[in-house]
Amino acid sequence: MDTMRDRFTSTTTQLLDEDPRLALVLAEIGRESFAEAARRHPNRVINVGIREQLQVGVGGGLALAGVRPIVHTFASFLVERPFEQVKLDFGHQGVGGVLVSAGASYDWPAGGFTHMAPGDVALMDTLDGWTVHVPGHPDEAEVLLRHAAAGDGRVYVRLSVQSNRRARAVAGAGFSTVREGRRGVVIAVGPMLDNALAATEGLDTTVLYATTVRPFDGAALRRAVGVADAADVVIVEPYLAGTSTAAANDALAQMPHRVLGLGVARRELRRYGTLEEHLTGQGLDPASLRERISAFLAR
Repeated sequence: MDTMRDRFTSTTTQLLDEDPRLALVLAEIGRESFAEAARRHPNRVINVGIREQLQVGVGGGLALAGVRPIVHTFASFLVERPFEQVKLDFGHQGVGGVLVSAGASYDWPAGGFTHMAPGDVALMDTLDGWTVHVPGHPDEAEVLLRHAAAGDGRVYVRLSVQSNRRARAVAGAGFSTVREGRRGVVIAVGPMLDNALAATEGLDTTVLYATTVRPFDGAALRRAVGVADAADVVIVEPYLAGTSTAAANDALAQMPHRVLGLGVARRELRRYGTLEEHLTGQGLDPASLRERISAFLAR
């Protein structure tokens, strides 16, 4: 199976052929993968070199000129390093574009903390008007990317190496119900679905699947809580723990409820390890999730 980033490359190359409104902005990372696209569309595949602030600024400038920019690099270089440009050149200027990241929270542990971005979605949450997609499979990444490219708004697409075994139907918005139960509701975000399903096997819980986390689908959460015996909600996210707890609390403000946010801790794991070892170290493997979810629901 190809990775989400592989699918991003093939899909974006095809989109550039199909839609003359689109342009791709790179900062060296991904340059070789798009060599053929650059040959066919030299004016719409732009590599600014290792200058991420400039990269986002170029994307904002293209948007002001009526172009739909797709801006791609590692999440730490796309959201964190040029955050001022994301805030001003897109948000303040009131223009749209598609930011597509790779690297996720710790996809490449050997790259060290400079190449990790567990706080990216929380940082994007400080800005108004962004849609945030977190696909859990390459097929979902393609659907969400095509949806984002065809629109006019501001969209952040977060790609990762971690992937669920199979794709689910996604529509570019909202949560879907994967399993129904009465003891509580677990929201599994993107690539955390398989681990969440394994962790809750045999537990009488509803599992909602979220590949679009902003806007937050409060209506789906309220419906799921409404058929449960307890308004206990667990959110399993592949980035900073607690990123979506405020959104869940707001959605359930009119009813007594409890929310537990599980994700990447603020502490830095300083040994390289592997992706799987980082998941275990953060308590996001199936066994750790089962222990944490069961303890919460039993209180």
